[in-house]
Amino acid sequence: MDDKRVVVALFGVGIAVVLGYLASQFVAALTVSVFLYYSTRRFHHELRRFRLPTRVRAVISMATLAVPLLLLVSYAVVLLVVEARAFVGQTELLSATATNVGWLGSTAEIPELSVQGLYEAYQSGQLQPFLDFARENATVVTSLISDFFLNLFIVTVVTYYLLVDGTRIREWLLRFDDDAIVREYMEAADAELEAVLFGNLLNVIAVSIIAIAAFNGYNVLVPANVHVPYPSLAGALTGIASLIPVVGMKIVYLPLAAAAALPAFISGDTSVLPYVAGFLAVAIIVVDTIPDLVLRPLLSGETTHVGLLMLAYVLGPVVLGFYGLFFAPILLVLTMTFADTALPRLLGAAEPDGIHGNQMRLDEF
Repeated sequence: MDDKRVVVALFGVGIAVVLGYLASQFVAALTVSVFLYYSTRRFHHELRRFRLPTRVRAVISMATLAVPLLLLVSYAVVLLVVEARAFVGQTELLSATATNVGWLGSTAEIPELSVQGLYEAYQSGQLQPFLDFARENATVVTSLISDFFLNLFIVTVVTYYLLVDGTRIREWLLRFDDDAIVREYMEAADAELEAVLFGNLLNVIAVSIIAIAAFNGYNVLVPANVHVPYPSLAGALTGIASLIPVVGMKIVYLPLAAAAALPAFISGDTSVLPYVAGFLAVAIIVVDTIPDLVLRPLLSGETTHVGLLMLAYVLGPVVLGFYGLFFAPILLVLTMTFADTALPRLLGAAEPDGIHGNQMRLDEF
């Protein structure tokens, strides 16, 4: 009997090693999936009041994140095309760029983004430089595109099934409960992860709204030559950048201030520079400092230390890359919750209320 148990245990360890290796190859996609799951789970549960099936609620919950993101990306692409057309229209800049970028060739204008416009551009040979560039870099481009869509597929599928079958996974894990330690730890970690990650989503939305209002209000009050370019897009990007505390939003509004001040420097009209200083003051105080002091402590969970959470957001991407932005906070929450709930009981410490861990309580009857 013991030999059979050893064989089964070894087989289970082998499967766990293989699954762990496969998961490590897609750790970024799986981490983002967990982040999206906890960010949307509360909304998914709130949809129960409409008596919708679980699968329908999961699709709606994911669409609430995907649709705004697609709109934002589409908006950015349209602006990029518009600016590129304006750039190509400046013949001096185009000729200077063409001498340094060989694949740009003799492109005189960006073709119209329609089937007929692209077909006419192809017939006239206008797209040939771009086709040559794509052909020369086909391997890299194909690898990037395939990796992107593969990871996007994994994120979509894993997030969907976590929303649909999250309760089943939780019940399966609780089958291995030992003296209620596993249940206590899982419930505490689950609640804290939801509080932290859902709080981050709320923080992004709140900062985006504040930044959009502040940037558009600034453009209304100042002369046109010091306007912030594309204030709504800049405000949305500022909200996304707020995921990284301390330095995140500065990546957006400092270049915006430089872009607003550049025309004044070129024209020599330094009288409008105080307006740019005013924009920096608004961005630092209204968009950056006040939300960070007021909103982040309220939306950073119940037990996780705000300072440690900020360090996790800053150091995670430095050590692990992009996915560290999501993985480090999750790891911090799991670690701190374990130290707060399971570790004292495993070491035999007394309960906070002074009752021994093995002593029955009234609410257990």
